[in-house]
Amino acid sequence: MTQPLPEVPLLEGHGLHLTFGAVRALDGVAIGIVPGEVVAIVGESGSGKSTLLRVLSGQLEPGAGEVRYAGRALSGMSEAERRRLLRSEWGVVHQNPRDGLRMGVSAGGNVGERLMAAGERSFAAIRREAAEWMRRVELDPARMDELPRNFSGGMQQRLQIARTLVTRPRLVFMDEPTGGLDVSVQARLLDLIRGLVADLGLAVILVTHDIAAARLLAHRMLVMREGRVVEEGLTDRVLDDPRHPYTQLLVASVLAA
Repeated sequence: MTQPLPEVPLLEGHGLHLTFGAVRALDGVAIGIVPGEVVAIVGESGSGKSTLLRVLSGQLEPGAGEVRYAGRALSGMSEAERRRLLRSEWGVVHQNPRDGLRMGVSAGGNVGERLMAAGERSFAAIRREAAEWMRRVELDPARMDELPRNFSGGMQQRLQIARTLVTRPRLVFMDEPTGGLDVSVQARLLDLIRGLVADLGLAVILVTHDIAAARLLAHRMLVMREGRVVEEGLTDRVLDDPRHPYTQLLVASVLAA
């Protein structure tokens, strides 16, 4: 019987190193993600997880090692090619939605801008799509012409998600997407993200300190400490049977909370 071929990684990093002065932010990190997979990167503050996300998304150059997307090295891409990726095939969801929204532009305009950047020119089509995406993230389309500053923090985060996903990117980078929100708002937002990721078949790299969020959303998990990946595997395996002492401490701290 013929065995199925392994999936080719959509994004992969090999031998990633980066230092800030005497601090080793990344120390030989390797990571890969295939289409439709959600990979969580967890660890305490200063573990290197956000630095890794910035390197993988091309915002930082590694001191050594290589990041490849769809078989091409990011280092071999021009600045224009990277910007094009961020407008179309990639999306970024920031912890603070104000970093991902234009606060002086209407809610519908925020969603529509990304469509225009991807090449859409019909105003009527842009407005229809913006309204549909506001509905998908549980925002009232009647508020399309309001400014995001009039929305609550949870609503702003949902609007940022609509803006990011409207072009149906292949890969989304999420940096603590529920950070700073009330627990009840976090739960609702996580359910929304899980549904959208499944519906769209997105590949997602999720950076979070929230073990519960990682369990809910991620297929696989990487645990980082002091710039290194100390444990990785299927999310349920890592959380139910942690093998590295640091992972055991992380899981125990959640259970004790």
